[in-house]
Amino acid sequence: MTEKGYVQVFCGNGEGKSSAAIGKGILSAIDGNQVIVVQFMKEKNDNESRFFQRLEPEIKLFRFEKMEICFNDLSEDEKREEITNMRNGLNYAKKVLVTGECDVLILDEVLALVNEGIIECEELYPILDARSDDTIIIMTGRIMPEKLKDYVDYVSNIEALC
Repeated sequence: MTEKGYVQVFCGNGEGKSSAAIGKGILSAIDGNQVIVVQFMKEKNDNESRFFQRLEPEIKLFRFEKMEICFNDLSEDEKREEITNMRNGLNYAKKVLVTGECDVLILDEVLALVNEGIIECEELYPILDARSDDTIIIMTGRIMPEKLKDYVDYVSNIEALC
């Protein structure tokens, strides 16, 4: 089990933010922790889903979006539906923190929801406030909003050099 919790962000314009977060989740699961991954703004990937199924029950992956194409390619009606689905994902994230269902919560590309104007940064505060002292939250996305600075303990900026 985790000894002391924290909030970490993997951000930047480089590749590997989600991979780094998942890697930390795997290391945490090796130590006996329960890990939940909630993905946002990602196209459906059946191979990824099948792989994560093999990691259960220690690591569980949840996607609340239903469409199989990129959010920006959706019609306005489809976008509204997906925004509702994403908000369901945020509600689920808060629920697992409140109920103590996980030791590590990875919110993959949650910062993209803020960057794309889908949610306000302040909508993440209740989720972060629901974290117990021994729970780890890892968030990923290209840009970390300045307003999150007081909630975050570690920022890993992944930059492309070419």
